[in-house]
Amino acid sequence: MSAIASTRFGKVEGEELPGLAVFKGIPFAAPPVGPRRWLAPEAPASWSGTRDARKFGGVAPQLAMALSALQAMVISDPQSEDCLYLNVWTPATDNKRRPVMVWIHGGAFAIGAGSQGIYDGSVLAKRGDAVVVCINYRLGPLGFLRLSDVTDGKIPASGNEGILDQVAALEWVRDNIAEFGGDPSNVTIFGESAGGMSVGTLLGASAAKGLFHKAIPQSGACHTGAPRERANRNAERIMKKLGASNADAMRALTAAQLLTGTLLADGKTPDPEFGMAYQPVIDAAMMPRASIEMVTDGASSDVAIMVGSTLEEWKLFAPMDPGMAKLDRTGVSARISRRMTPEHADGLINAYEQARAARGSSAAPSEIFCALETDRIFRIPAVRLAEVHAKRKSKIYNYLFTWPSPAARGMLGSCHALELGFVFGTNHMPGMPQFAGTGPVVERLATEMQDAWLAFARTGDPSCDRIGTVPQYDASRRATIIFGENSGIEDAPYDAERRAWDAVPANLLGSL
Repeated sequence: MSAIASTRFGKVEGEELPGLAVFKGIPFAAPPVGPRRWLAPEAPASWSGTRDARKFGGVAPQLAMALSALQAMVISDPQSEDCLYLNVWTPATDNKRRPVMVWIHGGAFAIGAGSQGIYDGSVLAKRGDAVVVCINYRLGPLGFLRLSDVTDGKIPASGNEGILDQVAALEWVRDNIAEFGGDPSNVTIFGESAGGMSVGTLLGASAAKGLFHKAIPQSGACHTGAPRERANRNAERIMKKLGASNADAMRALTAAQLLTGTLLADGKTPDPEFGMAYQPVIDAAMMPRASIEMVTDGASSDVAIMVGSTLEEWKLFAPMDPGMAKLDRTGVSARISRRMTPEHADGLINAYEQARAARGSSAAPSEIFCALETDRIFRIPAVRLAEVHAKRKSKIYNYLFTWPSPAARGMLGSCHALELGFVFGTNHMPGMPQFAGTGPVVERLATEMQDAWLAFARTGDPSCDRIGTVPQYDASRRATIIFGENSGIEDAPYDAERRAWDAVPANLLGSL
């Protein structure tokens, strides 16, 4: 059966399922192709008749995903620069004003799509009587490459085109979601990894003001953003690697050619020189200062936030690091010194060794390095966001996901991206049971997280029957929701490690 909904640009026909209507591949902006490449998004053209919305639209050009072994993460839809589409799961296209949850996918601002199976919104929509929206946005060199300065304005790309796409999607939600049974005055944005960093960016971006009312940054917060000077250096190096000396040469390159700008000579291995080459840019037009500074000054003081991370984020990436097995303390110090400054490295390592030994946890160099990178990039930015938001007496909650993956003989621990199947209720998909585990505890944890996410989307408070009353975060108690084998509230978890970061400035956190 089919479901019909009207948008400001024309009618769309989705699929009617038991208790659910699903609409796929709805354009929220004009295709950013040809002369629109590297421009801010524009409104889509209207259409006559009814547009077929029963299959996903194209996904942003990208390289293969490292997690492609998980079927739920595989991207099978065609890649195209014409990629600005969104998907909607709703219990009904009626006049009921349901909470709206807009998902921003992760993938280092270079990979991913709103159509990945792990992000299927069916469970959340039906369980919470909510409307779930998953969006695409431009990635990599088409969404986060600043070219305006290096081309003297001939290509006006700010490096924030991908974030502007997200803003355009939120504008579409504001203007159209009521026709899908959603409440445009109760919109929650949530995302993980680069999606969480996107949420953190939107919290500080004036262009997004008023387009959402609640936010859940997962494994990413407000510390990710390249200063203009770094973005320009990246652009110069990428253009040199591509053999493009001017704007015309850049425009002539295909999307596939552009994707090779951060690769080594073998065409496969990411070039370590660039680090996280693609990320939002601190730019006067959208974000004149780092997002954490904007939030500290009250940019989103009216937005309720639930922010958190997994306990062992970096263990997802450790198997891809050939030097991890031979890492010694000197090697850990050298790595941390490169990522920050030598003056911070030894103090952090000492603090982590002592804290882990006191708990009876391994203090092996590889464990120390993974713990430091987990906290530098993910947990400490989340905590700092919670701290500054609490100072403004704004609604703020903190969580920590501690469930360990059984995959790779337990070596992955509570790693990056592991919570996704729990939040979306997609742990049953092919490959996910091996990654997330199975059994009553897994099922219980999944429903706990779904109910907390849904309660927060509905009311701005994650308190629910399965978790109980959740205190807001403050700097004295530091109440944190622990999602794990025995979920509950814990005050100031892993606080010795947190205190070790007090002297580390914000600009050394949040990205590679």
